[in-house]
Amino acid sequence: MKQVQIVWLRRDLRFADQPALHAAAQAGPVIPVFVLDDAAAGDHAYGGASRWWLHRSLDSLSKSLGQRGSRIVLRRGDAAAELATIAKETGASAIHAIRHYEPWWRKAQGELKDALPAECELHLHDGNYLAEPGSVTTGSGGAYKIYTPFSKAVLERMPPRHGLPAPEHVAAPENWPKSDDLADWNLLPTKPDWASGLRDFWDVGEAAAHARLEEWAEDVAGYDDSRNLPSQDGSSRLSPHLHWGEISPVQVWHRLSGKRGKGWQTFAKELIWRDYAQNIVAEFPDYPRNSYRDGYSRLWRTGRAADADFAAWTRGRTGYPIVDAGMRQLWRTGWMHNRIRMIAASFLVKHLLIDWRRGEQWFRDCLVDADYANNGVNWQWVSGTGVDSNMFVRIMAPLTQSEKFDAAGYIREYVPELAELSDTDIHDPPEDKRGDYPKSIIGHREGRERALAAYRGARG
Repeated sequence: MKQVQIVWLRRDLRFADQPALHAAAQAGPVIPVFVLDDAAAGDHAYGGASRWWLHRSLDSLSKSLGQRGSRIVLRRGDAAAELATIAKETGASAIHAIRHYEPWWRKAQGELKDALPAECELHLHDGNYLAEPGSVTTGSGGAYKIYTPFSKAVLERMPPRHGLPAPEHVAAPENWPKSDDLADWNLLPTKPDWASGLRDFWDVGEAAAHARLEEWAEDVAGYDDSRNLPSQDGSSRLSPHLHWGEISPVQVWHRLSGKRGKGWQTFAKELIWRDYAQNIVAEFPDYPRNSYRDGYSRLWRTGRAADADFAAWTRGRTGYPIVDAGMRQLWRTGWMHNRIRMIAASFLVKHLLIDWRRGEQWFRDCLVDADYANNGVNWQWVSGTGVDSNMFVRIMAPLTQSEKFDAAGYIREYVPELAELSDTDIHDPPEDKRGDYPKSIIGHREGRERALAAYRGARG
């Protein structure tokens, strides 16, 4: 008889192009396992929005497994210990998992290998990236630190491998190990239930990911222009599906690569940026926690005034409509338009001189696509502290950006108290037309000059 195979699930919640599941299904009866291990990630454990998405995604995967005569086993606690226990209880001959690169998962993978009984092997598969971290190197064999040469090197290796089909059959074991009830994990908010906007904005799961890909495939040709227009929102909105592994970047690449035009070329580079971020974290595991460049610690404001400014930023009450619209979209939907993410992040770091790590943590809690690598690399890019980043002295002008990228409709949707203003006034409302909307927390010129002075002081 074929021996039991365990599939350790994390951010790879899909059937098709799931190498760990594919290998396990060919080898024997399969026990899919998801372990909620909050302690391992420490300050980067799942935030509120991520927990909401995780519940919905696990529920969707569980139903798909049920249709195939299988189920998912849920455990809570130390991932390596729980998996080793299940392996011993079931006599499993192997645990299959897609390799993950967050520092806590790398640690858990090592601990699991050591904890397994001698008759059980750990098989780590590649499957979450176009080119696995460490596989694309410089001519001297080192890791790329700068995105542009990394992107060119990845493009030379494309197209990626072909995606794997979903297993036609997932054999069940004779006996199932005990499992938690998903509802008992309390991943969904109840008191209060703040997730109504998320429910309205998102469909979750593998089927939803492919439906979104098919819908957006008709729009990718115009992406190079539409991606910068928040009122039009030409974004793919695939980021949470990719983050949770409900769809793989390989599947996205092969579906869209035949599209002509600059739109696809631009989007392909953004898929590669996702690989780049993971490569950075693979080389610098604490990158989302610590500035790569020295000399910035004296730059950031602290104290009550800084805390009050940070609170205004989180609530969308800075007095800059484009910033506030983005922060309110984030709270309502668990997502923010990419152009607005840059504007809002730049405003926090440069206009308000608040440590980028506070912004990174807020995004981690509020985003449904809160990826450890992407979020950290993006914040360090904006703040100027990263290995490859925008210079700190390049300060985005929110009011100019708002008008340039025609954000009037976007502002009306998320800052309704300004909805009656004209397209001319809405980007920077005159004082007598603001009503209950707050005054600007700091003037743009004042903020810019303060940031440059602080930078000179910190670096000097």
